[in-house]
Amino acid sequence: MGRGKLRIYLGAAPGVGKTYAMLSEAHRRVERGTDCVVAHVEHHDRPRTEVMLHGLEQITHRELEYRGAAFQEMDVDAVLRRAPAVALVDELAHTNVPGSRNAKRWQDVEELLAAGIDVISTVNIQHLESLGDVVESITGVRQRETVPDEVVRRADQIELVDMSPQALRRRMAHGNIYRPDKVDAALSNYFRPGNLTALRELALLWVADRVDEYLKQYRSDHRVSKIWGSRERIVVGLTGGPEGRTLIRRAARLAEKGAGGEVLAVYIARSDGLTAASPKELAVQRTLAEDLGGTFHHVIGDDIPAALLDFARGVNATQIVLGSSRRKAWQYVFGPGVGATVARESGPDLDVHIVTHEEAAKGRGLPVARGARLGKARIIWGWAVGVAGPAVLAVLLNTVHLGLANDMLLFLTVTVAAALLGGLLPALASAAVGSLLLNYFYTPPLHHWTIADPKNIVAIVIFVGVGVSVASVVDLAARRTHQAARLRAESEILSFLAGNVLRGETGLEDLLERVRETFGMESAALLERASDVEPWTCAGRAGLGRPVERPEDADVDMPVGDHMALALTGRALPAEDRRVLAAFAAQSAVVLDRRRLREEAEQARALAEGNRIRTALLAAVSHDLRTPLAGIKASVSSLRSDDVAWSEEDRAELLAGIEDGADRLDHLVGNLLDMSRLQTGTVTPLIREIDLDEVVPMALGGVPEDSVELDIPETLPMVAVDAGLLERSVANLVENAVKYSPPGSPVLVSASAIADRVEVRVVDRGPGVPDEAKERIFAPFQRYGDAPRGAGVGLGLAVARGFAEAMGGTLGAEDTPGGGLTMVLTLTAADAGAEPRPLVELVRPERQAR
Repeated sequence: MGRGKLRIYLGAAPGVGKTYAMLSEAHRRVERGTDCVVAHVEHHDRPRTEVMLHGLEQITHRELEYRGAAFQEMDVDAVLRRAPAVALVDELAHTNVPGSRNAKRWQDVEELLAAGIDVISTVNIQHLESLGDVVESITGVRQRETVPDEVVRRADQIELVDMSPQALRRRMAHGNIYRPDKVDAALSNYFRPGNLTALRELALLWVADRVDEYLKQYRSDHRVSKIWGSRERIVVGLTGGPEGRTLIRRAARLAEKGAGGEVLAVYIARSDGLTAASPKELAVQRTLAEDLGGTFHHVIGDDIPAALLDFARGVNATQIVLGSSRRKAWQYVFGPGVGATVARESGPDLDVHIVTHEEAAKGRGLPVARGARLGKARIIWGWAVGVAGPAVLAVLLNTVHLGLANDMLLFLTVTVAAALLGGLLPALASAAVGSLLLNYFYTPPLHHWTIADPKNIVAIVIFVGVGVSVASVVDLAARRTHQAARLRAESEILSFLAGNVLRGETGLEDLLERVRETFGMESAALLERASDVEPWTCAGRAGLGRPVERPEDADVDMPVGDHMALALTGRALPAEDRRVLAAFAAQSAVVLDRRRLREEAEQARALAEGNRIRTALLAAVSHDLRTPLAGIKASVSSLRSDDVAWSEEDRAELLAGIEDGADRLDHLVGNLLDMSRLQTGTVTPLIREIDLDEVVPMALGGVPEDSVELDIPETLPMVAVDAGLLERSVANLVENAVKYSPPGSPVLVSASAIADRVEVRVVDRGPGVPDEAKERIFAPFQRYGDAPRGAGVGLGLAVARGFAEAMGGTLGAEDTPGGGLTMVLTLTAADAGAEPRPLVELVRPERQAR
């Protein structure tokens, strides 16, 4: 039997009509003969929704008792036995009552899908786990019930149920969502127009992204390379010059005109070494693109027009924005330029915008790629003029005789043109070909490779010398220009690098990624070892190339001191690049040292904090230690006194006081020692697999009988914990809950399994704690409210959280439905394979007697 299909109706807020739409779909399927049942639907006393349930088969709910009240949950077993084709399950993010089959309703739905049952469900956008912080910042309300995004993303169909904020507020005012007594409060709080508009935008954007994922998957599966203009995606081609800011802003304005427009700024870097653009300017443009809601991409490619078009088609772009060429008019002799090439080859499905800017026609202004000082186009034209030019000129001069002097000047002109275009080698070729043609066709004796007049020999030598001299000057100028551009690029890179490193803005991995991008390599790694006989270890790495374990295995390695090296893979670098690479290597070592110094400073800070805690301990516990000691001493002194004849009842009362004081001292000293060990990092959990029902009952020895109810199912998985630390944590939580619970309201200790975790909940019906104080109660020496001094020094919850985190778990607080506070202790299930997280490898002292 295959897996069932999941269809979800997604809404922006309660009351938009998700459940109504789900029931309408059910009626349509029933009319088509589909076996469809209602597994669980909440109509919330809404008449129109309740009417839609008529005519649909409903599975009887399972009733569970919790805290003296009856709750109805979906009966998963009944649905599985009924085995319908389609099951309707409302409120996917709902949290089931403790004692249910699963902790969350989406887990119930997973069981139905695994059994081959199709499920139709509903969920609001605010219940998606990844949007919890965003929704809280908008509405001021933290959603306690959430569903993992992946559960919703895996749905086979997601349908948005949309409604304008004004229409939703009218529904609310008419009493179609909440009872009349709750309407005014809802309209003035959660259902304000601004809140609803923001939530609606979240829902629309989330669904749009999901649709975009479907489209990308379809295009990939069906190998669709043609652009589909389903959404305006604008690619901005950057050169690294200052005009890039103008292009990004222009593209952002274009994107605003279309629905859901997206801007992608891309810089195409050559793969042959140092990039020609200023890293500082690119960083500014990256920040600008991200501030305007776009993204920045760095792509390697030697053929810039082809790389730009490939990127645009790969992201299904609809428009490309380029700047007007920086080249001067005469430079178009060497080719049409990137803009014209992209426009010619873009095809009918990709629009190209050429934007004017202040840098247009002012010259390139950027260094060209290394290894081609004059550019490939100029060199090709130089060879064409140097080789073919003399031959063409010879053909023309055979028809028109101008005399030897004029002929030599014309051939010299061709040689000079070849030198200006292609440099030394094309000029030498032109001089050689031209001199041979002059000798053969125009110097007596004609049509022979000899020269009769010695003066003609001098003329030809001068001709060749002039050509070589001009070519040498052109080549030297190109070399000096290249060197100057290269030095400028190097200085900008090093200046930007040094500034970031000195300000501490660059981490080691970010710096290695900068190295990889700058030199166009596949990967970069910083290797180190303690001594010459020790193996190399990787301190940091960037890129997706093959891993390097030794500097000898890399294509390029740069030593840093005696026991550190920067290793690069991808290609060999010329010697002129190693100067910049050495600077990168030295800065990498500095960043690594700074990171380690920061870690050492953190350790020193922790030690200082431990000293501060110990000082605070001595100052804070003076009264709490003296009170039970004074009581014990007074009781003992009274018993030892011969002046008073104590009755048996009085003696029993004094002895009980001594025992109670000793118990208080024992509990106080135990918490003090535990807190001291936590602060100094001397707690090492001894992790083993145990059952909760072996440990939790033992933690209740210090509380009165009938003050705690246990609900630990036998079907729970084993947990990977330290039994002693877990017992102490639960004991502190239970004692705290009993302390604040009103008489006659026992504390509930329950447990449930959620995925690879097990949650232990300690629930009380006390006064509760406001949201702003829920984290503060776990700090040392914090006693909430008007707790008396005799209630302790406020370490119980701090110790409980410290022990929980030492075992790799978490401890938090949340409100109890109906009033009170619930402590949630999350532990790792034994079969999750999680490693324990010891604080320091020291032996933990035995647990103090409670």
